[in-house]
Amino acid sequence: MDLVTVKFLHVLSSTFLFGTGVGTAFYLFFISLTRDARTVAVVARYVVVADWIFTATTVVIQPVTGFYLAQRLYLPLSTPWLYWSIVLFVFAAACWLPVVWLQMRLRDVAVAAVAQGRAELPAQYARLLGAWTALGVPALFSFLAIFYMMVAKRLPFGWGA
Repeated sequence: MDLVTVKFLHVLSSTFLFGTGVGTAFYLFFISLTRDARTVAVVARYVVVADWIFTATTVVIQPVTGFYLAQRLYLPLSTPWLYWSIVLFVFAAACWLPVVWLQMRLRDVAVAAVAQGRAELPAQYARLLGAWTALGVPALFSFLAIFYMMVAKRLPFGWGA
């Protein structure tokens, strides 16, 4: 496959991965602060769908295109910035798996609250949102560091200096 095409797919998929992640997190987090069960139920449904369509596919595309590019460019995976990008990607993906489950639970709790005629979300929702946030923040910072390393081709903040 053409190197430029693979680079394009790699950059495009990273944009979808990061953009969808930040966008859906923003909407779910801030709509959750309203505690309005009906509104949260609607938004959470779309967040779950977006995560499956965009994030799940890009979590597969990123390593496939990344390893292909490293191989074609004769770049050892032990190169510090590439090695740490891979480590952080695996870490972020490991955070994402429970985040998806938590998003589905958040959606289900909100939908159940609406079905029960409740206007506000139950306390269980807040606990789930806390766990979701606790996993999402380190994943976000991991992706920010990965973006830096992919652009700068070096470690951030003097790591390894």
